[in-house]
Amino acid sequence: MDAFADLFRGVRAQGSLFGSSTLSAPWSLLFVDGAPLTLCTVLEGSGWIVPEGCPPEHLAPGDTLIVRGPAPFSFIDEIGTEAEPIECGEHCATPEQGGTLHRLGWNDCGTGDQADATTLVVGAYPVRGEIGRRLLDALPDVLRVAPGGTADSVRDLLAAEVAVDAPGQQVVLDRLLDWMLVCSLREWFDRPGGEPPAWYAAHRDPVVGHALRLLHAEPAAPWTVSSLADRSGVSRATMAKRFANLVGEPPLTYLTCWRMTLAADLLADREEASIAEIARAVGYSDAFGFSAAFKRIRGITPSEFRRAGTAPPDRGDLPELMTSDSRHAPRDSTPTSS
Repeated sequence: MDAFADLFRGVRAQGSLFGSSTLSAPWSLLFVDGAPLTLCTVLEGSGWIVPEGCPPEHLAPGDTLIVRGPAPFSFIDEIGTEAEPIECGEHCATPEQGGTLHRLGWNDCGTGDQADATTLVVGAYPVRGEIGRRLLDALPDVLRVAPGGTADSVRDLLAAEVAVDAPGQQVVLDRLLDWMLVCSLREWFDRPGGEPPAWYAAHRDPVVGHALRLLHAEPAAPWTVSSLADRSGVSRATMAKRFANLVGEPPLTYLTCWRMTLAADLLADREEASIAEIARAVGYSDAFGFSAAFKRIRGITPSEFRRAGTAPPDRGDLPELMTSDSRHAPRDSTPTSS
């Protein structure tokens, strides 16, 4: 497990495809559901994405645009189009409207001449929980991925799937959208001149990348800088300096922040679990040390966070709760210096 993969636990398509259709000008689609993250890709033709508060973005065949919500955005045939805006959202793709291949409100050009038609696929991601928010925080309001990279093959599969009506189609499309989102974000992070988040760039380093994978694979382990260095095959001083230089903070500070992110989702998702159980699940032997660390990072106590009514992430892939008192971990692994 690495940091990039770990963050995608909170970003997963689940029947979230708004729809696909072949459009003939003029058109103006207004997406109003306010999804935290929306992927738009043009399979044929062209058009303009107009995010609220951002400049219009032209989409040519093969272009992919990822838009951060919750502000609405439009897809239009041209700037200044005469088409009346048609609101579109998740309701457009319900089974009673034809499922994924719905035609409601999309100005479908039908079976006639499609020489000038545009085919758009839009997938919305209901990002939940603190884990997914860490990924969103690393993204701009709008990012573009041009064709010519690894996402092209996924786009071809997506184009083939939206052209048929077969059992299990929504499941296939959901997984293809997940795949395409991962490929698109990797290409955007890796682009020439790009400025990827430190936790992403650091994975290319053989020492720090290995350390990050260890921390994400075993977040509740009783890590110290020395044990992390031993597992990575370097000295403690090398680990502390190299990690801080590449990630921007000491390794155990990074670990504490990640543990508090996991804990926040556990607090929201598992109301039946006690604070002590959640503490053990993320690497603390008692609730006192955990609560102190949580308040230091989050500004409120775990109980206050839970009472605030944070929406549950609705996922089953959070750390397993450790209920046995025989499994101990450090009270607080965050050092004062590294």
